[in-house]
Amino acid sequence: MLISEIFHSPQGEGKWIGVPSIFIRTSGCNLRCWFCDTPYTSWEPEGEKMSVDAIMEHIAQYDCEHAVVTGGEPMVTHEVETLTQRLHTAGKVITIETAGTILQDVRADLMSISPKLSNSTPVKDPAWAHRHDARRDQPHVIHELIKQYPYQIKFVVDQREDLHEIEAYLERYPDIDRAHVYLMPQGTTAEMLNERMDWLQEAAKQAGCQVSRRMHIELWGNVRGK
Repeated sequence: MLISEIFHSPQGEGKWIGVPSIFIRTSGCNLRCWFCDTPYTSWEPEGEKMSVDAIMEHIAQYDCEHAVVTGGEPMVTHEVETLTQRLHTAGKVITIETAGTILQDVRADLMSISPKLSNSTPVKDPAWAHRHDARRDQPHVIHELIKQYPYQIKFVVDQREDLHEIEAYLERYPDIDRAHVYLMPQGTTAEMLNERMDWLQEAAKQAGCQVSRRMHIELWGNVRGK
């Protein structure tokens, strides 16, 4: 697998926010969100080739129960199946961070799905804009993931207008429990996040959803290894 980084840090978003976790960040993605906060795993993927054995040996240094397999998009490689099986055998509580566009036969205690809205399209790059929009919405994948796994749905909200698209999205999936839906502000600084959080909290309440901070950005900014 191409691994961008492995590090130990509190989970910054969603249901298990604040929980100490081992992050295994794969490199490579089938989408190109303009606001991607890890461009070194998507727009310009970089990393080190590591076997599953080497990954497991590396994470053994951390006395930590939770493991987060993230990216990029970790589901782009079949090796994620072996990795999650090994993590399960090692007794880890596994979260997989995915955009919900690809299915793999993985082990997961929490499928953390971040559907990409039209606000993610890289409009300044026409070639990628077309490919991104063709891939970002895969209803059959979403249906299977929420049927097979405990899940959370996380939407990145950039502008108030995004809330209408989120509502329309959720109406397409009546089987999604809104108690498992989190709205998160888009931003790469604490100031940007706080500005959006002011109105996002009330919007989430009205929609019957949760709101999630992005604690890692609030604390450290948009930096690697956090």
